Amino acid sequence: MSFNKQDIYKALETITAPGEGKSLVENRNVTNVVIFGNEVHIDVTIRNPTFQAKKKIESEIIKAIKSNVSEAIDVKVTVAVEKPTAKENPNQIRGKEIPTIKNIVAIASGKGGVGKSTITANTAISLAKMGFSVGVLDADVYGPSQHIMFNVEREKPLSVNVDGRSKMKPVENYGVKLLSLGFFTNPDQAVIWRGPMASKALKQLIFDADWGELDFLLIDLPPGTGDVHLSIVQALPINGAVVVSTPQNIALADAKKGVAMFQQESINVPVLGIIENMAYFTPQELPNNKYYIFGQDGAKNLAEDIKTKFLGEIPLVQSIRESGDVGHPVALQEGTVLEKSFNEITKEMVAQLLKRNKNLPPTEVVRITTMSGCSAVKK
Repeated sequence: MSFNKQDIYKALETITAPGEGKSLVENRNVTNVVIFGNEVHIDVTIRNPTFQAKKKIESEIIKAIKSNVSEAIDVKVTVAVEKPTAKENPNQIRGKEIPTIKNIVAIASGKGGVGKSTITANTAISLAKMGFSVGVLDADVYGPSQHIMFNVEREKPLSVNVDGRSKMKPVENYGVKLLSLGFFTNPDQAVIWRGPMASKALKQLIFDADWGELDFLLIDLPPGTGDVHLSIVQALPINGAVVVSTPQNIALADAKKGVAMFQQESINVPVLGIIENMAYFTPQELPNNKYYIFGQDGAKNLAEDIKTKFLGEIPLVQSIRESGDVGHPVALQEGTVLEKSFNEITKEMVAQLLKRNKNLPPTEVVRITTMSGCSAVKK
């Protein structure tokens, strides 16, 4: 008895995959054919997942080979089911990634004045102290402040040549790389830009910069849910978002909107958790007293309500404000209560990010192609 693969493929041309309208060979359902003496092993992939379809195609293959090639052939058939490709959201498209950046985390707030920039700066420094390579993108177009907090207000990013292209080299201090529109604007002059101008400037900071290898890029977003936020999720695959709020009801209402923005189907960025800033006030002369000036446990309760993680709380302490103003964030301190607070929050954020990276596929860059991608969240 003599036969070859061509004989087997010719026999398989007489069989049609269930519901696919073409022969197994023409439709490329046959993925492998191996001959061992008078044994033939055939691997086939079909789209129909039912047991009946699998058994039918198996029996038809055995019958066709025995009828068209030889009754003496021992036929072994393995039938697999082709995984359906995920349907693409019509409001999402793909954009550019930065392969040298492992994790991108957006720090957001629905409301201004809750200390989001302070949280970003101190979290970045905490990550750097843990040994990570960290960058900060100050995306607060109309009120950049990171260059002040990192004590590099008078610095200017240098131009470097990377693969024949001129790129910006981020300014570095405290082990953190930083780019901010504050480097390029006059501190005494208001930034009066429409949305497209702000978006273009941000994209230049992102893609025309030589960030190098980063474990984390933290993005300090402006308050609200507007053009800048959409530009960021359009431009970058953000791994997760952290929302900052005070315990006050008014701030919590806006924080809830910020969370809802990231959870929109067209954006779909996992929310890693909520940080409660200015949680309570403790006077220096009464270190055991706590005064809940803006309310108590508001952000913690919000985290429970929307089923996300409460990452921790930061007290209302004068030295946090003073340290930020002079460009020496409190996370740089060693062995203090405040350094410990930021350290614990940062560890919790990293833990949630690791869970997110383990359990979810990589976040895809969002492109808004229709206005429905910008619609309000349905209640």
